Amino acid sequence: MSAEIKKIGVFTSGGDAPGMNAAVRSVVRTCAYHNVECVGVYRGYEGLMEGDFEPLGARSVRGIINKGGTILKSARSKDFRTKEGRQKAYDALVKAGVGGLVAIGGDGTFTGAMIFNREFNFPVMGIPGTIDNDIFGTSHTLGFDTAQNTVMEAIDKIRDTASSHNRLFFIEVMGRDVGHIALNTGIAGGAEEILIPEEDLGLDRLVESLNKSRKSGKSSSIVVVAEGDKIGKNIFELKEYVDENMKGYDVRVSVLGHMQRGGAPSCFDRVLASRMGVKAVESLLEGKTNYMVGLLSNKMELTPLDKAIKGKSKINMELLRVSDIMST
Repeated sequence: MSAEIKKIGVFTSGGDAPGMNAAVRSVVRTCAYHNVECVGVYRGYEGLMEGDFEPLGARSVRGIINKGGTILKSARSKDFRTKEGRQKAYDALVKAGVGGLVAIGGDGTFTGAMIFNREFNFPVMGIPGTIDNDIFGTSHTLGFDTAQNTVMEAIDKIRDTASSHNRLFFIEVMGRDVGHIALNTGIAGGAEEILIPEEDLGLDRLVESLNKSRKSGKSSSIVVVAEGDKIGKNIFELKEYVDENMKGYDVRVSVLGHMQRGGAPSCFDRVLASRMGVKAVESLLEGKTNYMVGLLSNKMELTPLDKAIKGKSKINMELLRVSDIMST
């Protein structure tokens, strides 16, 4: 291990995701294991500029592995996008004796970290924390598995009322401009149709498919819609179109919203966060910088931050085929 870095800072930025606290815990305890000091940076890049740091030891992070959200808080920062703001952050880190940073967040977080590294040659390492699973270089981002389970439970509950009243439900899930959550939860929840940005079903084909399902004997239907789907301007437009072109169904809309970000992280996300925290800290101590830690073929691998930001996570095409077969 390199003896150069004596203190590492860790912060969370962007949208919160289940597993962020588990990742913070892992970073802190890995630092303690290697006799390196650790400080928590509160409120993301805002706290970085203001020097809002707190020393964290192994006992400081007890009891947080099971908690959703982030104890370090998160915030969007306009000032950090300026050279003056980044200079303030660098000065605060130097003053505090911090020699490396672990940034937990999504592509916006990584973009800030990458620019900061290039300007000041400051060692940074990224941990992907976002429920959307839209980061290149990892099969799973922190929070994705937990969000899937939250959505699946919601779909199960909505199906109960859909069946009781012969209703068609459009259920909108998060995912920004990718359909990972929608595709996986649609299959797991037995949805009749799954609408994702990667595949444009089209309004006419959607109605045709729903009519086919009804003729096969289905008295109720669930359609899972990714928020970035391009089939309509929004989920309420979908409802209006189906109302006009498909008689006999009582059509309802359910937008799950931010409930998908909350809740205790799943076992998978807790283990993933623990592995990522260890890899991030030890990579910094080995002299590596400007990388993101990711899970590939069940191994912890490093991907350059610029590739993680510019690359696009791909939808599992096999799951699309499975979805078509299951909706028969």
